[in-house]
Amino acid sequence: MLAQDLDLRGTIAHGTDGYVLVPFEVPAGVARLDISFSYTGHEDHTTLDLGLLDPVRFRGWSGGNKHAFSVGIADATPSYLPGPLPAGTWKLLIGVAYLGEGHTSNYTAHVHFVRTNDVDITGFAASPIATGDRWYRGDLHMHTAHSDGACTSQSGKMVPCPVFVTIEAAVKQKLDFIAITDHNTISHYDAEREMQPYFDQILLIPGREVTTYSGHANVFGPTGFIDFRSEAKGAPSINQVLHAAQAAGAFVSINHPGNPTGATCIGCGWSVADTDWNLVNGIEAINGNDPKHYEADIQFWDQQLAKGFRLVAIGGSDTHRPERGTIGHPTTVVHAQELSVHGVLDAIRAGHTCIDLTASHDKVIDLHASDGAVHTVMGERLTAARNDRVELTAHITGSSGSNLRWLLDGKVLSTLPPQSLPGDSADETAGWTSDGQRHWLRAEVRTADGTLQLLSNPIFFNWPVKP
Repeated sequence: MLAQDLDLRGTIAHGTDGYVLVPFEVPAGVARLDISFSYTGHEDHTTLDLGLLDPVRFRGWSGGNKHAFSVGIADATPSYLPGPLPAGTWKLLIGVAYLGEGHTSNYTAHVHFVRTNDVDITGFAASPIATGDRWYRGDLHMHTAHSDGACTSQSGKMVPCPVFVTIEAAVKQKLDFIAITDHNTISHYDAEREMQPYFDQILLIPGREVTTYSGHANVFGPTGFIDFRSEAKGAPSINQVLHAAQAAGAFVSINHPGNPTGATCIGCGWSVADTDWNLVNGIEAINGNDPKHYEADIQFWDQQLAKGFRLVAIGGSDTHRPERGTIGHPTTVVHAQELSVHGVLDAIRAGHTCIDLTASHDKVIDLHASDGAVHTVMGERLTAARNDRVELTAHITGSSGSNLRWLLDGKVLSTLPPQSLPGDSADETAGWTSDGQRHWLRAEVRTADGTLQLLSNPIFFNWPVKP
């Protein structure tokens, strides 16, 4: 039976004992409670405080400083304790701090149940950090004290690095969003729920790095536990792990797949021979800023595209030491409608994103294609029959003096020579004649010495509709 939301209503009169217990039933299989509370009489200085008890223990007290809070298995609003949500009778604890003589107050508490098998992608912000159809810049891979992130303490010792320090480093880089992706754990979500109201100009996207001995994958969006023990006897296979992530509504990206793997970095390269790529959304095509690695990662991405899997390229710094200034190297640049978890992840899922390897604050590459009748954008598809002439446009900012290269199916398009970019904002056009076959076309910007600066996602020609 599905858990139905509840509205708890009542009236408190002057002279009521200092605390009122309001019982309500929580069914089995609930992973999160979202509670909002309101009452009348503010104009008469009526003050009601708020707390919560589960059937076994005290779960929190926020007094009068919060009128909405969340309690989940992995994280909770500050003042409240995360942990299992036992079925049974819970009690809303209302403290009658002040209620004037002759006055009454009517209260309403709305209780929303999130079940363990629900898609629970709400993030830590109650509303979008910003709105507006524009490019947002972020970093989708970093680590803190909740796994192997480290930084220097006040006395100069190397210590596990607090979440606060990592977020501050991202703010200094002027990023719009980050995802902290500690290894296999979800303990950092509790810290992020506390930090998000303070850091109200940078979006914190729930993330974790599912780290196995055959490969690593970032999971963005859901906050519930996902069993990562794919090599253990009786444990799920990696494909089952990926399926569980998808069932939870996640965006799944394979990390640094072209890296070497071995004793010095166990599972760093992706070596799962039977990967079900239908359960994967993206490839971390740029990890950090080492060309020896990311050229192999891009090649790995192209290999999967060649097999027909429409995987989105993203980037992540994989920062373990935020004081080194590596956050935002590279930057994933996303064209979204708003700065919210859904807004950013939906835009990434659609492929409306490029990667800036320079960690600038302005570099962008954006692709458009038109056959005269239909226009499409980066990440989308276009049907182009044999001999159809397709007009291509690449809009590039911040790369004056560098060279634009067009790539078809992962190889430089010989019919379109590199184009030198004349200014910091350029719209470079080119023509391409379709052969009616399935292709993907992307573009990149490199300096005169060949250093990669910008990487676009593709436009897909004659591909089936994405599932």
